Amino acid sequence: MSETLETIGWDDFARVELRVGTIVAVEDFPQARRPAWRLRVDFGAELGLRKSSAQITELYSRDDLLGRQVVAVVNFPPKQIGPFMSECLVTGFYREDGAVVLCVPDREVPNGARLG
Repeated sequence: MSETLETIGWDDFARVELRVGTIVAVEDFPQARRPAWRLRVDFGAELGLRKSSAQITELYSRDDLLGRQVVAVVNFPPKQIGPFMSECLVTGFYREDGAVVLCVPDREVPNGARLG
């Protein structure tokens, strides 16, 4: 059975700023409702450092994440998550068991590079 997908135009897609950044800090987030890390991601000179909360603790340790490049949406408005203000959305794919697998470039690219 196939699911019917809503189609969007190129202009809709072009408005989403998907950028690559390098995780430079990983902190515990004990106040989160579901286990999560507080991340600080470097998006280069143009965008600088952004904070994000990511529910990726099932598959990724602090050591797994430090220095890893990730793909994030950087033009959502900031979102308050408990005492933490998230400034970007790190992207990933849900597995059947609910764990999140990060969306990452397969080769290193400059921080701030845009998906396009």
